[in-house]
Amino acid sequence: MSEYRDILHERRVCAIIPTFNNAGTVVDVVRQVLRHVTQVIVVDDGSTDDTRQQLEQAAMPGVTLVSYSPNCGKGHALVTGFRKAMAMGFDHAITIDSDGQHYADDIDLLAQAFVQHEGALIVGERDMSQPNMPQGNAFANKFSNFWFTLQTGLRLNDTQTGLRLYPLRRLRWLALTTSRYEAELQMLVFAAWHGTPIVPVKVRVYYPPQGERVTHFRPFLDFARISLLNVGLCFGAVVYGWPRRLWRLIFKK
Repeated sequence: MSEYRDILHERRVCAIIPTFNNAGTVVDVVRQVLRHVTQVIVVDDGSTDDTRQQLEQAAMPGVTLVSYSPNCGKGHALVTGFRKAMAMGFDHAITIDSDGQHYADDIDLLAQAFVQHEGALIVGERDMSQPNMPQGNAFANKFSNFWFTLQTGLRLNDTQTGLRLYPLRRLRWLALTTSRYEAELQMLVFAAWHGTPIVPVKVRVYYPPQGERVTHFRPFLDFARISLLNVGLCFGAVVYGWPRRLWRLIFKK
């Protein structure tokens, strides 16, 4: 068990795992995450394989399963998980993907940063130059990083990572969150606009060989959605985000 497990339990931190058709990996991911937190919320986002059956048969203590259909997208799954966590009385939530790309042991790195920066949004930062990194994912991340800096004035090297620790009480924008892949960029932008500190932490990532990889990333459609989102966020930055940032800077001075 992790040395931070009791600390995260005392500070009301759970884990949220959104999943869609990851029957081959999700149970193992949940088991690994339970070594670091005492409570896990798995959001089955309309899986059409036996993801739900695998989770129910595993019957792991400390796991809450939220399931619905049809598939609504990762953004919707995350928002569903956040709302469930708040209803259960949690103050913070760690998010981690169910495909096995993240190392659950790196939750300790997020926990260490959380202890030092409580109230911040802790973001895992992957090495995007490592072997087997899908080129589409790497390009999408660079694309997303550029727009994030333009919209917030802040710099992050990984705005697409799914391994994060969110302060739930500062998530005031859930009703505005988009339902798909691009939601994780939007959450970072909204957090920055509202003055939530964002702390990056270097983490590992594993991408299996091409033939073994399960991905729901749709290059053309997802890039189109990200582009449309960024048009809206740029407008929001001009009329809301940047004025709020300027006001905070003046107020601090």
